[in-house]
Amino acid sequence: MDIDYDSQQSKWSIGLFECGGNPSTFFITWGMPCVTFGQIAEVVDEGKHSCFAHGLFYNILMTVSCQWLYACTFRRKLRAMFGLPSAPCNDCCVHLCCHSCALCQEHAELKYRGFDPCNGWIGLPKAHPLMPPSMERF
Repeated sequence: MDIDYDSQQSKWSIGLFECGGNPSTFFITWGMPCVTFGQIAEVVDEGKHSCFAHGLFYNILMTVSCQWLYACTFRRKLRAMFGLPSAPCNDCCVHLCCHSCALCQEHAELKYRGFDPCNGWIGLPKAHPLMPPSMERF
């Protein structure tokens, strides 16, 4: 399935409060948000850090209730990747007020755009311009 990224850049694929659309993502996010966040962050930062590293740092920030600040930076990067609007309000407000819903929305957006956050950076679609270069054997 070929995805035309340019034609899909005007709005989010699901609304902020449609977090129940994918039950497995919903339950994982509500029970262990570090997992969903780690998956999102690994793809958004193009594999620079692993899902585990992002999730661990997220958990450390949870101890002082600042994980939403870290997550809002990745929402901003995700929006920039796809030209998405800052809706219904700015990224930090979204994560402060509706953190789990924001994570579900971001996870769904990556899936809609052809990524598989569960597989991390290596799960990128073959034709995506952000795909890391393949190492061919000679």
